[in-house]
Amino acid sequence: MESKAIARHMHISPRKMRLVVDLIRGRNVESAFTILRATRKKASPMVEKLLRSAVANALYSGDDVEEGPKVSVDELFVKRAFVDGGPIIKRFRPRSMGRATRIRKRTSHCTIIVGTKTAPAAQTAS
Repeated sequence: MESKAIARHMHISPRKMRLVVDLIRGRNVESAFTILRATRKKASPMVEKLLRSAVANALYSGDDVEEGPKVSVDELFVKRAFVDGGPIIKRFRPRSMGRATRIRKRTSHCTIIVGTKTAPAAQTAS
């Protein structure tokens, strides 16, 4: 079982966000939350909020929300996590002798996919 959450147009450069996302990739959800709370980066609360959303999507996905969670949080781990570049906001800064320099304010699209570890399927003899 897989579930994902996507955050788009986040006002942080993809390079800075990848530093935080690389810390949690492949870990179970509880250890990922612990790492994100201990990390002192601007991207850390953003990634934590996105991870909470992915976990909530995994717990309550489907039509029957009244039945309760279908999977335990202890079984979930970060299956895939990646950051893509978003649109770049362009600004100009005045420079000497009437010139101008372009300032590129980068944005990010972050995707986190959580899932459960499944046992390998039994192979049939051919």
